[in-house]
Amino acid sequence: MSDSSPSVSDANGDTDTQPLPRVLLKPRRALPFFGRHPWVFAGAISRMEGNPQPGDEVILQTERGEFIARGLFNPHSNIRVRLYSWNEDQPLDDALWTERLSQAVALREATGLLDNFETSGCRLVFSEADQLSGLTIDRYGAWFLVQFSSLALSRKQDLVIRFLKDRFPCKGIWLRTEKGIREAEGLEISDQLLDGETPPPHFFLEENGIRYGMNMVTGQKTGFYLDQRDNRLAAARYLKNHRVLEMHCYTGAFALNAVINGQAQSVQAYDASQAAIEQATANAELNGVGNRIRFQAGKAYAVLEQLNEQGEQFDSVILDPPKMARHRSGVKQALKGYFSLNRLALEVLKPGGILVTCSCSGLVTQQDFQQMLASVAQHTGRHIQVLEERGQPADHPVSPSCPENHYLKCFICRVL
Repeated sequence: MSDSSPSVSDANGDTDTQPLPRVLLKPRRALPFFGRHPWVFAGAISRMEGNPQPGDEVILQTERGEFIARGLFNPHSNIRVRLYSWNEDQPLDDALWTERLSQAVALREATGLLDNFETSGCRLVFSEADQLSGLTIDRYGAWFLVQFSSLALSRKQDLVIRFLKDRFPCKGIWLRTEKGIREAEGLEISDQLLDGETPPPHFFLEENGIRYGMNMVTGQKTGFYLDQRDNRLAAARYLKNHRVLEMHCYTGAFALNAVINGQAQSVQAYDASQAAIEQATANAELNGVGNRIRFQAGKAYAVLEQLNEQGEQFDSVILDPPKMARHRSGVKQALKGYFSLNRLALEVLKPGGILVTCSCSGLVTQQDFQQMLASVAQHTGRHIQVLEERGQPADHPVSPSCPENHYLKCFICRVL
């Protein structure tokens, strides 16, 4: 049992004599947290000593009182404690948060993602993988889009703003909120300007030698899907002279890479959002390839069924659907959805064609997704060869201690 009694530290690191509240686990529940998993769910907790308030620092202990980690408490969330330090002597003070933010920036600098600053974009902070569970920051040029998925960490908003302004030539910092997070965390926040100027309605992002018009305030997520950057370029290498079909094209990034970087003959692309189709069409014109890509509004399953009825056949099919499972109870249904989508795609894919199929559902594992493809092969009688199993780029790193943040899967396949 630990004899030490960690104390409260203020933002300046000055120690208060008042001991920190303690959260004690139920028996046989400590192993994941010794393994540095950062989420302590309410069901794992036996009792609390002290009276922690929302956002307060607490000490996590085994049922025998052994120290495990320091974290922040939220009585409104099923994730009752988020852990940030496994060092008993390291308080969760401003120095810690600033160091973690600096480490995140250093990674993006080292990988060249802060080059061409005015026109490039990257994920600057990626929550658990950057040891900042509950904070995500995307950067587009000198604009910063901040998302809090933790009530406790949202209390550090002023520190985050100060850090960004001290470190970068910020034009503006905008808060984006994600559906369901406010309710799950008891957060009373809404999309708003935090500092500087409101992001412009039209920002031009450059990626893989292609320019995209985008809107950080109204676009999906933070306006663009930065996580598919490397996968779009990788897929393009297989598409030379191909007639390509794409589902869930959003603002056209896979399609534009196929034509510009992959020398595809043509792309026929669909998305359920008319606004996305209009932006994708504008992006194709912006890059001078509007005559080789046709963007249309349509729902994936219905479009694939219609194309199959018409006897259409393509050299390659790209599938990049939105998240299908938000809770563990939805994984089985999500896998059925992926199965149906991929089965329909094979109906319109020529023998020897390329299938690029993706999942951004973190609860669906790489193994789950591969098994789904095996079922598709069995039911269609087609042989599937996986050429590349791809995931997230360097600005979306994965913490092996928190496998839930390994969410993106991109399989590039040849189908006989």
